[in-house]
Amino acid sequence: MGCSLLRKSHRLGSSFCRLLYSNAVRVLSRYSTGFFGETLVTNIENEPVSRSFQELPRMPGLPLIGQLHQLLRDPLKLLSDAAKLGDLVVLRLGPYRAVLVNHPELARQVMVTSHRKVEKSSPVQRAGRALFGDGLLTSVGELHQRQRRLLQPSFSRSRIEGYGHDFVRIAAQHTATWQPGLKIDVPEEMTKLTLDIVGKTLFDVEVDEDSALIGELVDDVETLFRNAVLPFPELRKRLPLPSTRKLARARARLDAIVYRFIAQHRASRRDPSSLLACLLAARDEQTGEAMPDKQVRDEALTLLAAGHETSANALTWTLYLLSQHPQVQIQLQEELDAVLGGALPTARDFERLPLVRQVVSESLRLYPPAWLITLAATEELEVGGYQIPKDTLFFIAPWLLHRDARFFKDPLEFRPERWTGKSQDGMPKFAYLPFGGGPRICIGEHFALMEVALVLAVLLSRWRFELAKEAHVELLPALTLRAKHGLPMIIGAR
Repeated sequence: MGCSLLRKSHRLGSSFCRLLYSNAVRVLSRYSTGFFGETLVTNIENEPVSRSFQELPRMPGLPLIGQLHQLLRDPLKLLSDAAKLGDLVVLRLGPYRAVLVNHPELARQVMVTSHRKVEKSSPVQRAGRALFGDGLLTSVGELHQRQRRLLQPSFSRSRIEGYGHDFVRIAAQHTATWQPGLKIDVPEEMTKLTLDIVGKTLFDVEVDEDSALIGELVDDVETLFRNAVLPFPELRKRLPLPSTRKLARARARLDAIVYRFIAQHRASRRDPSSLLACLLAARDEQTGEAMPDKQVRDEALTLLAAGHETSANALTWTLYLLSQHPQVQIQLQEELDAVLGGALPTARDFERLPLVRQVVSESLRLYPPAWLITLAATEELEVGGYQIPKDTLFFIAPWLLHRDARFFKDPLEFRPERWTGKSQDGMPKFAYLPFGGGPRICIGEHFALMEVALVLAVLLSRWRFELAKEAHVELLPALTLRAKHGLPMIIGAR
């Protein structure tokens, strides 16, 4: 039977692995109940002192694969169920051992206190390196620190304020042809918009002709991350599976686009202070040599993909929430009228639009684009009084922390007012992690916050958004938190 399945895998592609595990689930579920034994509930308030890893609560699962089938089927449900067992819970994902970290203090211990003992070397990051190379998202150690220092000036507050004009101009141009009654797919529109913004602000290139293709290719890349935790990654890379070939084609086409951007920059007098110009002008501290084109490509592709995807999803979910809370949408538009008086916003207006900022913060709480942070222990460390072995994966889920009643009152309610100054008093710092935390906190945090706020101001100054009747809202937790079936909306004039 194994040989038969392998022969079929050439035709069925990645479905081979899924078929194998679905069969295992049906067979093993007859014989396995609570394979990992009885579970214990641990709580950070009663933190033990130097206890063994074996004493941690464990999710019940199947022999060999543990909860891998559940992770592939519904990762949000798996993590939500695990969180009911405690603040540190052990998961078994086929060949991988993982620990769900579900308390702000424990998250701080992993990401800050023990940051030198963990790194982004989980299966997801290793799979990502196959596409993005050693860009900022996937690089580790000294290379990551050096590249972060190099890129940091492009994300300074003063530089981001300079980008504000482009945020607004591109958003206004993108929506200039909209008409009342037009039905749009919000994720698709926001992806095109944010791609144009990233292309202009960071690379000083126009990507409007490439935006549709890049969006499609990023969708293809999602396959990489959905299959990242499956066993035998090296073997699957060598098999002529349709998913493998599709990913290779996507990489080749993305490479062609990015290398064209690099060539255009070198051949013309473009903005010398753009991020791409900084990469091309960078010199090795010891040898004085320029950064190889491969490394420039890795950084550029990483920022192009990550820089538009998270913002597009943040805008998508914010517009969805506003469509479900029309009174908040009206209040926000009233603020825009009072502050802007019919004019387009500027970067200076960012601080003058408190409700806009509160709406964005609340949207990022309920629907964090980066819904899961994964790290790996490079050596044994202690978390919450437990000894965690080397090579253990850590799952820190903003999706769970942001919806935890211990840290947020009425956590499932959309309440922008919770982000007024005094309302945040007493909230643990690591209870809110839309951009991660610690030394690897997202370098584009302030860029994304201003971009989303100013684009939102442009959109709502002129339009109102209503969810289409046929909309089927379902979450797709992949590389980012997406809308599985798109999000059709009807736009209307105010």
